[in-house]
Amino acid sequence: MNPLNKIIFLSAFLAFGFLLILLSCALYNNWKPLWVIAIFLVAPLPNIILSSIENNRDDFLTFSNDRGNTPTPLQELAKIITGFLLVSGIALPLTMYHTQLIGVGSLFMSVIGGMIVYSDIIVFIWFFSEHEDENDDFNF
Repeated sequence: MNPLNKIIFLSAFLAFGFLLILLSCALYNNWKPLWVIAIFLVAPLPNIILSSIENNRDDFLTFSNDRGNTPTPLQELAKIITGFLLVSGIALPLTMYHTQLIGVGSLFMSVIGGMIVYSDIIVFIWFFSEHEDENDDFNF
């Protein structure tokens, strides 16, 4: 797939997620579910930041960063923080609905829109990650 087509598809997908969240606020005249955007935009950041730190760090006295498939403690911490943010992004609208701050329509639209925004960010990272293949020199 052409990179330009990927960007167009992902931007349309992202715009649909933002549209759902904004409609959940505007249709019910209650702007409290707007916090879902901030939570789902911040959710992938711990994995991105801590994995880049781990990939650039060398082991003591060996100067190699080949650890195999075992995750490091920093990568595990990033997964925990990301999981906490994802659960918070879903639990916040549920809590607002439970305390009758938002309606059921706003609840569903904000949760679905937030999940679309988060999945779009993950798909963007996956599409444009630089994995060097063994046969990259031969364009296979």
